[in-house]
Amino acid sequence: MDKKTQLFTINIPLEGVESEHCGLIVAKGLQDVLGIQSQKVEVNNKRVVIETAHPEKLSEFVQTIKDLGYHVPTVKKIIPVLEMSCASCASSVETILNAEVGILKAVVNFASATVAVEYIVGLASPQTMKSAVEEGGFGLWIEEEKESGDALEVLHEQKFALLKKKTFWALGLAVPLVTIGMFFMEMAYANIIMWILSTPIVFGLGLDFFKNAWKQAKHRSANMDTLVALSTGVAYLFSVFNTVYPQFWLVRGLQPHVYFEAAGVVIAFILLGRLLEEKAKGNTSTAIKKLMGLQPKFVTVVALDGSHQQISIDAVEIDAIILVKPGEKIAVDGIVTSGQSYVDESMLTGEPIAILKTENEKVYAGTINQKGSFQFRAEQIGSATLLSQIIKMVQEAQGSKAPVQKLVDKIARIFVPVVLGIAVFSFLVWTIFGGENGFTQGLMALVTVLVIACPCALGLATPTAIMVGVGKGAENGILIKDAESLELAQKINVVILDKTGTITEGKPSVNHSFWLTEDAILRQILSSMERQSEHPLADAVVRYLEVYENVALSEFESITGHGVQAQFEGEAYYAGTKKLLLQKGITFDERLIQKAELWSSQAQTVIWFANSKKALALLAISDPIKSSSKSAILALQEKGIEVYMLTGDTNATAKAVAESVGITHFEAEFLPEQKSNFVKQLQSNGKTVAMVGDGINDSAALAQADVSIAMGKGSAIAMDVAKITLISSDLQKIAEAIRLSKLTVQTIRQNLFWAFVYNLIGIPIAAGLLYPVNGFLLNPMLAGAAMALSSVSVVSNSLRLKWKK
Repeated sequence: MDKKTQLFTINIPLEGVESEHCGLIVAKGLQDVLGIQSQKVEVNNKRVVIETAHPEKLSEFVQTIKDLGYHVPTVKKIIPVLEMSCASCASSVETILNAEVGILKAVVNFASATVAVEYIVGLASPQTMKSAVEEGGFGLWIEEEKESGDALEVLHEQKFALLKKKTFWALGLAVPLVTIGMFFMEMAYANIIMWILSTPIVFGLGLDFFKNAWKQAKHRSANMDTLVALSTGVAYLFSVFNTVYPQFWLVRGLQPHVYFEAAGVVIAFILLGRLLEEKAKGNTSTAIKKLMGLQPKFVTVVALDGSHQQISIDAVEIDAIILVKPGEKIAVDGIVTSGQSYVDESMLTGEPIAILKTENEKVYAGTINQKGSFQFRAEQIGSATLLSQIIKMVQEAQGSKAPVQKLVDKIARIFVPVVLGIAVFSFLVWTIFGGENGFTQGLMALVTVLVIACPCALGLATPTAIMVGVGKGAENGILIKDAESLELAQKINVVILDKTGTITEGKPSVNHSFWLTEDAILRQILSSMERQSEHPLADAVVRYLEVYENVALSEFESITGHGVQAQFEGEAYYAGTKKLLLQKGITFDERLIQKAELWSSQAQTVIWFANSKKALALLAISDPIKSSSKSAILALQEKGIEVYMLTGDTNATAKAVAESVGITHFEAEFLPEQKSNFVKQLQSNGKTVAMVGDGINDSAALAQADVSIAMGKGSAIAMDVAKITLISSDLQKIAEAIRLSKLTVQTIRQNLFWAFVYNLIGIPIAAGLLYPVNGFLLNPMLAGAAMALSSVSVVSNSLRLKWKK
């Protein structure tokens, strides 16, 4: 950094900038971005060097580069956060990390005690993050070893055990303390005994509150620990003063009251509340724990000589042959090479029926083998398995923030300072207008306000519901990528379905073919063209033709939404839709036209094959409709949701499929960009649109939709773009996802309502608002119990989601 001009030099790595021309595009795009003083693209070093006085705008600079069509390599991590005690702590950690150079985005989830962070390697690292967070009085769990998850689990268990021990000791000491304070105040040395009993509670078992409050004070910040330390500290010191020097009040004609029991019991109740809260918060992440527990630690590998060897799952390599015995869990993803068995995939798909796996069938990590045994070849290992991807997606989704959380975060940031202000104001009003006992009453009002205020309930209201909702979805085969989609899904009033692989099975096969001329070379040409095509129907054509020798094609071109074209020995050939052939001015034999009309009316997709002059052949492809599609579509329509079908297929085929599943609105012969424009058109009419698809051609529409849903057995691109993935590819899961969204949003609203109402009612009552009306003053002990229960009630309400059907 140049101290004179306060400029920071930031080196942003680039991907895709392979020439000076690309460099000029990036340089020009960054020229007009506010906050950039100067910039220089170094093509050879694959980076852009930026000078700026606003390093906090790094994410804007990166987004500008991405919008230009280039890529900035970043790393996403979920890192456990230590020493957080309330929502304002989470807000502080988030602020600290987002202010660090190199961090594009940091989102802290108080409920799971984690931060989801995206950063640029070289500009930031886990170690720099850890240092920054530790300076703020918190901690990050940075551990790269494979055992880090186990080590963190052990740490949490140790902390929970310590908290449990502290709570039981605090409650044990608090019982005689309250008994004396309420019934035996007149006994000899009562104050001294209470002083002795309360001291280990306040400064022993409650020492962490004071330590953490001091850390916050050093950084001119305040959190829940600040409120607890101030309230109990003030009550304790005031009581010590009155015990040691009672004459100060007696000479003024006042009674020297002590509040040792309030200080001790408040800490005991808050420790109890935190114990119950931690227990409940642990239950919100049971879905993740279940998923993590699905992968076995050891596997049986079959060596080249046929011998069996048991090795750690971490030592498994790609292409290893693994033996799965009856009742065993499958360790990694792969393809069955020998044997057969039924496999229970319910933990991934939510479907209870076991599936028969035979040779060349795919098997997935975490699924359970039934009675048979088989061998399979490992294809995806470690973090590349479907199970690992699911765990990662669920963790990221549970760590993401729902839009409603933004308001809560703003309130959390100012909550503690506002409460401190109200407490001091209450103290001053009581002291000035409270009569002879005004000072004492004011002090108790201050203590009670500090005790009853609960930012934790606000901080836990949204994330706990999101964690349970996302976890419940994962257990039922519905993968939700972020909280925003979960919150938005309940507003869906239009669902758009792709046909192939969404309404249908996605397993097309050629039923019929009709050739004007039976010529082996023509079959070879068509097969060779389809082998190079990326269209899902191409594989069906290749399988049907059974041509084992390809011919050498030239000038092959894929025409999106229409088909393919290529040259063979100077002649042009086309395979695809009738529209493609019409565009090329090709003539049609009447026999081909009649066959095409017949097959289309039977819901079969027709592929045309032609040379530059005339149509040569027809192939009819059918794709069975899923057994559950009709009932799933009816269920959506009964909820008042409009259902559309968009397909690139012919009008006749589309009409036949739509009629068979009960869809009245459909569009045929749609190109990918038309699907996307159709979504935009519905959105412009005020509709909340869900797009459901499984192919590359659906990705533009998926990206445009308000809620994007991908079929789990579809393309990787579609699943990457989509915010929700249905692992089993069953359309009935759409209605389930919408219902889960409604239940989750309902729970969030309930939680926020009670959290806000609790604080809005509790704090004024604690300040003494009811005293002029009916003489009621809230006891600090009751305030402590209420505060402890408020957080527990919010988490418990979120957990109710787990049991709802």
